[in-house]
Amino acid sequence: METATPPISEQQKQQYQEEGYFILEAAIPAEHLQILRAECQYFIDRKNAEMDQEGKEVLGITHRNSRYFISNRHQERPRMRAFIFSELTAAICRATLGPDAYLFWEQYVIKGAEIGLHFSWHQDSGYLGYDHRPYMSCWCALDDMSEENGTAYILPFSRAGTRERQEHTVDKTTNDKDDPGIPVLAPAGSIAVFSSLNFHRSGANTSDSMRRVYLAQYAAAPIANREGTGIQGFAEPFLKNGIRVD
Repeated sequence: METATPPISEQQKQQYQEEGYFILEAAIPAEHLQILRAECQYFIDRKNAEMDQEGKEVLGITHRNSRYFISNRHQERPRMRAFIFSELTAAICRATLGPDAYLFWEQYVIKGAEIGLHFSWHQDSGYLGYDHRPYMSCWCALDDMSEENGTAYILPFSRAGTRERQEHTVDKTTNDKDDPGIPVLAPAGSIAVFSSLNFHRSGANTSDSMRRVYLAQYAAAPIANREGTGIQGFAEPFLKNGIRVD
């Protein structure tokens, strides 16, 4: 059974519209946080086993004990849906996207202790490489987040000087920003909610523990591919006219 959903204030809704983000502290119910952590460890163990089998330390962009990117696994691990399609995420979608919402993407992003790498400034929309309706990210802290363990930093629209999609180029739009951004300094179970047009980055993990994040992303409508012949990511219905779709 779901616990009561933390209220999303009118101030937070306005901040999302004006600056592209807000933060909900300690918002994820304990049972959902436990599920997300358990599934995170399951996928880390499985990824390590794959590397053992292939005799490698690197698979794609995953580096053993340094960083793990594990994307779009909720269909094979159904209990993750309890959080992805919860009343909490529904409330966030209503406050940011409106009455209709679709799951677009989901993934774990894990930084290993003492060697977890940093990520430069980027927009999530920049990865698509073409103009589209912005989507929304729920950046879910599975651990207490600090500057030491490589938390995220978000650049508000007013400080970025743009709310448009920028082309991703190495060491230009991603790195040449003097503004350090707003650090997400929050306890485990917190959610940083931000637009796919917000620039954000993260530091290196210099702590002695893993830094685990679960990222669930939602769109107000299915996102077509560049050619318009199909869709990007998922287009799994979540809300219709504000009501959760079964």
